[in-house]
Order: sequence, then C-alpha cells, then structure tokens
Amino acid sequence: MIMKSIRVLIVDDSPTVQAVLSRIISGEPDFEVMGVASDPFEAKQLIMRDKPDVITLDVEMPKMDGITFLKRLMSYRLIPVIMISSYTKINSLKTLEALEAGAIDFITKPSQDKEDNLTELHDEITSKIRIAGEARVISPFIMLKSQKKNIENSPEITRKLIAIGASIGGPRIIQNLLSGMFFQTQGIVIALHMAARYTQAFAQRLNRMLPLEVSEARHLDRIENGKVLIAPGGKNMIVVKKGKNYIIEIDNHPDKSFQRPSVDILFHSVARSAGPDAVGIIMTGMGEDGAEGLYAMKQAGAYTIAQDKASCVVYGMPQSAIKRGGVDVVASLDNIPNLVCANAKKTVLFNNKKH
Repeated sequence: MIMKSIRVLIVDDSPTVQAVLSRIISGEPDFEVMGVASDPFEAKQLIMRDKPDVITLDVEMPKMDGITFLKRLMSYRLIPVIMISSYTKINSLKTLEALEAGAIDFITKPSQDKEDNLTELHDEITSKIRIAGEARVISPFIMLKSQKKNIENSPEITRKLIAIGASIGGPRIIQNLLSGMFFQTQGIVIALHMAARYTQAFAQRLNRMLPLEVSEARHLDRIENGKVLIAPGGKNMIVVKKGKNYIIEIDNHPDKSFQRPSVDILFHSVARSAGPDAVGIIMTGMGEDGAEGLYAMKQAGAYTIAQDKASCVVYGMPQSAIKRGGVDVVASLDNIPNLVCANAKKTVLFNNKKH
C-alpha cells in the first residue's frame, strides 16, 4: 500500500527558516514540500493552484501579517495551519489570536533564526505536521461567541468541581466551552498541553473575554466559585482537599508523564480529593493523556464527559478515554455545559431528598 504524502506549503519571509523547514520536511518519507512563499500574496497563488494539505505560517511577515492572512484563508478554505513564531510577549498574544482564528497549533522558534537552533525543533515540527495532516479544521465562524455576562444571579451549583483536559485544538475549544458556562460552580481547573509562558497569556486573554475569573494557577491557590485555574505550562497541577477547601499544588519535580501539564495527573488528584463531587471533561487532543485519570474519576463517582468526534480538532484523547471505559456520556461541544448543569442540579436534588 502506497502511503499518501502530506503536502506542505511553507510561508515565511526568512530564507534561513525556509531552508531549514524545507530540509526537515523533505527529509521525511511521508512529507512533500509543495511550495515555498515569502509573503501571503505568493502563498495565495500557490494555495489556489496546488491545494496543500498543511501550511506552516510565520506570524510576522511583510505586506500582510500572518494573522490577517490566516483569517482571510479560513473564510474561503479550511486548511490545517501551524503557526511559526519567535517568542515575545506580543507574539504570544498573536499566536493565541491565531489559534482562535483557526490555526491547529504553533511552534516557537528561537529568537534568532540560526540553522542549528531551528534544526533542534525537528521532532516537534514533524510531529505537529503529521497531527495537522489528520486534524479536522473547524471554521471559526461557526464557533460560539465569547461575551462578558453577569453570572452573579445565575443558578449556583454547589459541591461540583469541574476538571477539564485538552491538547491540540484546546485553546479555542476551551474558550467556547467556558463561554457556555453561565452558572456558578465550585471552581474549574484545566490542564492544557501548552508551553510555558503561553498559559499565562492564554489565561489573561480568557479573563478579558469571559464572565469567569481566569488565571494561571499558582502554588497554594484556593479553588473558588466562579474561578478558573489553568495549569502553568511545563508544570503539573494537583488538587488537594484541606478542610472544606480545595487547594492547588504545583509540582516542579521531574516525573514520568510525557506531557507537562499532565491531564492524567490532574484528573487523578481530583478523583482523590473530590470523588463524586466533581465533573471530568476530556476534550480535543492527540494521544492518551487523561484516559486513566478520567477512568479514576468515574470510579470515584464523578460524572465524566468526552467531547464528540464531530466537534473535535483531533479525537485521540476523547477516543482513548472512551475505550478505557471512563466516560459516562459523549457530547458535542455546545451541549457539554447543559449536561454539566443538569447533572449538578440532579445531584443537589438527590442530596436534598436524602435529608
């Protein structure tokens, strides 16, 4: 059986980046460099003519920046895009804007475009291109609109701690999930596969857009109603119960988890600390992280939800959790908040009847 090559278009104004990406991509047996463009106008011609499977797109370019081009591209053709950007505070915000606009993922290149530095990213580049080649691009125009709303008078859901895990496609999916949660909770904790430095920018962006108070988690933070805590990139987040309160512990020590933050580690800690007083939600992402932890949550009595395939960018993590047997219900992105609310109300009603 002949394997179909993933045809990649490189869009970058740096000759060094063009050369390194071309060498890395063409060196893989299942990849093909179908074109190289120095600006979005060149890229448009190649896209219209040759229809690439995946695009690598620089954030900063002459004539038109990468974000503007991405938004225009998504309005007429849904192609998996991986953003390429050197890290700065401004670029981190631009990268998050790109993910919201429809990009599948991003790669942070060194501040200087030196060949040796870029070549070190070989595994990350090839891995993310393969994932993008299989990913489902979701139009940003059909996603929910995030709006600031007052939740002070919304129905309070007591005793339910919500734990969420996601990876590829997660930033935009999480934003839209939280946009639909116009009710109070015991608190929300999130483990998202995102690099250090970007999780803080992501939390700040959500905090400006949503009615919830969103922040990057710090060691010994208390989980409270109406608050969302996002695990810091490169570190694991653990939930422990002290008295009547749930407390965050940030683990800086090396461990065997492939991903940091690890969804499994977060979910296992919620299973231990909250048991049936929790809801676990596994969302879009590649791999198996979260499957064991969600199973532990279900065994401890928590209500567990997996995002359905149709609304996922990559179905790997939810699918793994379903196969493991840790999922109570599979639901579309826009129906998950309703399920969380209905389950919590049912639990409150059941507890009241017992008394």
